[in-house]
Amino acid sequence: MTTDLERLGQAIKRAQYRNHRTMDLALQDVGVTLVQWDALRAVDRMPGASGHDLAVATFQSDQAFGTLATRLVERALIERTAGRGRRLVHTLTDTGREALDDGHRVAARVLDELFAPLDEPQRAALMRTLTTLTAGE
Repeated sequence: MTTDLERLGQAIKRAQYRNHRTMDLALQDVGVTLVQWDALRAVDRMPGASGHDLAVATFQSDQAFGTLATRLVERALIERTAGRGRRLVHTLTDTGREALDDGHRVAARVLDELFAPLDEPQRAALMRTLTTLTAGE
């Protein structure tokens, strides 16, 4: 029997949507959205990265990330300083670090619940499969 690839694509999309919706709701307790928390993670992971690199890392356009970064600056979660040339360097503030750390605690709980139906071998197999599927990116 051949796997229905449209249904497979829809199943992946449903799982991603469930993850996004659940995480976004849980992160409200930290005072950030999933998109904001993802940006904080990228800034933390990629010190000195350009806005473009951070946009790519967070699956956003340069313009969308710029707007998001402006909001994060206004909330005192990140700082922007001049880098080389026209590059702006993004760094976490103490408040941003606290939101990031709080978000990690929320994510650990939420992801444990989301992946609870899978035992460890199934989780490892899913990770291998998704890594293979996205290897060219």
